[in-house]
Amino acid sequence: MSQTVTISPLTRIEGHLAIHTETEPQPGGSGVQVTQAHCEGEMFRGLEVILIGRDPLDAQQITQRTCGVCPISHGMASVRAQEQAYGIRPVQNGRLLQNLIASANYFHSHILHFYQLAALDFVDVTAVLNYGGSDRTLLKLKAWAQSALDRKDVFPVAPFLPRYEGDYVSSTEINCALLGHYADALKIRRTCDEMGAVFGARLPHSTALLPGGCTQKPTLERILAYRSRLDEVLAFVEDVYLPDLLEVGRQFPQYFEIGRGWGNFLAYGSFDLDDSGRKFFPAGTFIDGKWEAFDPRHISEDVSVAWYEDGPARHPYDGETRPKPGKPRAYSWIKAPRYRGLPLEVGPLARVLVDYHAGDNGWSRRPVDAVCEQLGLTPDKLVSVMGRHVTRGLETLALVRQCFRWLDEIAVDQPAVTAFELPTSGRGAGLVEAPRGALGHWLTIEDYKVQAYQSVVPTTWNCSPRDSKGQSGPVEKALEGTQVANASQPIELGRIVRSFDPCLACAVH
Repeated sequence: MSQTVTISPLTRIEGHLAIHTETEPQPGGSGVQVTQAHCEGEMFRGLEVILIGRDPLDAQQITQRTCGVCPISHGMASVRAQEQAYGIRPVQNGRLLQNLIASANYFHSHILHFYQLAALDFVDVTAVLNYGGSDRTLLKLKAWAQSALDRKDVFPVAPFLPRYEGDYVSSTEINCALLGHYADALKIRRTCDEMGAVFGARLPHSTALLPGGCTQKPTLERILAYRSRLDEVLAFVEDVYLPDLLEVGRQFPQYFEIGRGWGNFLAYGSFDLDDSGRKFFPAGTFIDGKWEAFDPRHISEDVSVAWYEDGPARHPYDGETRPKPGKPRAYSWIKAPRYRGLPLEVGPLARVLVDYHAGDNGWSRRPVDAVCEQLGLTPDKLVSVMGRHVTRGLETLALVRQCFRWLDEIAVDQPAVTAFELPTSGRGAGLVEAPRGALGHWLTIEDYKVQAYQSVVPTTWNCSPRDSKGQSGPVEKALEGTQVANASQPIELGRIVRSFDPCLACAVH
């Protein structure tokens, strides 16, 4: 007999998401298997509508309010769209400072995702009850856990409890180490925000990003302030973050087999290396096991089962945002982006696979091969829950190391912005890579004002609903076929969804 298994709300993500699944019992009564899944974005915000009629230079500030975790990516996408519309490019210092600000936000986001959001799907917080050491943080956590259990009232002690019961790490030593690193990660996240503010003026929403560069003129003092913090981040990533990811991978090897999804990927590319168009994260697609060049003309958004006025799938330049709550058959405020009519996954895994299969000169080949050798995997096994976590860590380390090179390229006390004049009309597309994946802003200007604005964000791609062909979105597809050991404790479903690092505030922009 079929059974509906719902997680609503799915916690430890950014925003409001519900997961509804239909399941069938497994032979022998050993749990259930998901036959169909639906991702429901539960809120509408309307930032695209708010921008219409505004000065285009307001856009990079307003769109940063899409998110408090990845605001710089939205600022960068808006700035890139404006640069194209104005016919300008950043000066070298402007390009470098934009890269450094955006990189700091990457580090903040990736470290936050693993330790504060996803790790608690695998770490047994109650293991600290057996802790016998002297670490102050763990002793405080031990006292808190004992108090919570004594009260038998665990709701006030989120984010650790309540939780689904399941197969957590069994080793007290490993659990305690990971929980200690949870606290360390909070400090490093602050360091990352400080790095971004060195050149970005403030975070989470920078006031320094401009079309053509950045308001900050880089001084030696600011370069050293950024570098000293970058040293801390490098040490944490090398000595803590990556080893923890690999340890969790060893503890849960089955999650290299779970949550595959469609197996098709998209990356817009990001972090310009010079004025030639070369990017540190290259653009491309990986579809049906083949690398292809990326063509933005193939992007469209479908609203067949989203709560918007019906219409054909449209390219973002022609997109519309006309909400229609209560629309029959609809089940989400998230639109359904497609590339050549296909649902594609975006994010760190997509970036790594696009780079890995683009040729032998990318950054990813050696680290991917090394990790696969350590874990006894082939690269195709990275298309999985645990693969998403591991590739997120690999790209973090690569980007940290690249930031040292960018710091060395800065021309001290030289301008960091290109002068420009606002055109009467124009249009531009800003295509970048946010921490969570491919992010695009499409801008049209008429009579010096924003005439149209559309954003297609990473979680819109990943958590999209079905389209007019009935194709599931990437997260929906990753859930389908999953075996859940206990339908009342669907920990497997939460692990799959969180591996994508959903940001629903972005998706329902």
